Amino acid sequence: MLKPYLQAGRLEAGCDEAGRGCLAGPVFAAAVILPQDFRDPLLNDSKQLTERRRYQLREVIQREALAWALGVATNQEIDEINILRASILAMHRAVAALKLRPQHLLIDGNRFMPYEDIPHTTVVKGDATYMSIAAASVLAKTYRDDYMKQIHLEYPQYHWDQNKGYPAPVHREAIRQYGTTPYHRLTFTLLGAKQLELEF
Repeated sequence: MLKPYLQAGRLEAGCDEAGRGCLAGPVFAAAVILPQDFRDPLLNDSKQLTERRRYQLREVIQREALAWALGVATNQEIDEINILRASILAMHRAVAALKLRPQHLLIDGNRFMPYEDIPHTTVVKGDATYMSIAAASVLAKTYRDDYMKQIHLEYPQYHWDQNKGYPAPVHREAIRQYGTTPYHRLTFTLLGAKQLELEF
């Protein structure tokens, strides 16, 4: 069972991103403030859920959250500042868009740059630990999937409706055959081994 909060009695926003390991498309982030009595036994890390369950949970989260928001960093920004910084930028944009100002941020992972004067806690595997981070993972994942299905219509040969921009064999084969698109991350190793994480 996921934990409802890190500390009772304060507004905590869970933050997570989706699309960090992709070869194409933006990175999406979400920030979610849940009521402290929020419970949903089906909520989990979005990677552990079926697509259908993620979309069901998205409706519940959007209806019951005290506040939620999305942030996006484009593939051009990823190429310019690197994927780690772009992921954090997307989280900052999500927090900035919240209609309520959180008193604390719960960040999935172990790397973050402070947002204004709001204290934060990084949590490795946070999307499998705290409800608010899991909720953010669901929103980030589903909205990014929606975006990739939309741009798939422009470039159907890359099969983004299925692989969502991740380095699936069919995606890499399409890059070999057709080259890159305006949505590809040109600083990534598009045809080679797994992309290495970049440092600050």
